[in-house]
Amino acid sequence: MANLSAININVDKNLKDEATAILKDLGLNMSVAINVFLKQIVKRDGLPFEITNPKPSKEEKEALIEGEQIVKDIKAGKRKGYKNMNDLIKALNDD
Repeated sequence: MANLSAININVDKNLKDEATAILKDLGLNMSVAINVFLKQIVKRDGLPFEITNPKPSKEEKEALIEGEQIVKDIKAGKRKGYKNMNDLIKALNDD
């Protein structure tokens, strides 16, 4: 018989339910999935995926700054803003 050891963990119920449903579709159960995860940790000598703190690229930072400026300009009355897509389309068609 295998040398087994139990692991008891607390997880969010919704997270567990969603993961269980996905694993079921894959033909796996939680125990098998956790064993696969642990085996990959041992095999890779670390987590089997990268954990990072994503940072926006230079272009993304510039776009965020530009977006903030557009919002300021709209609030200051320097630019026309639209509350919905229909108003935008109407304005484009009127031009």
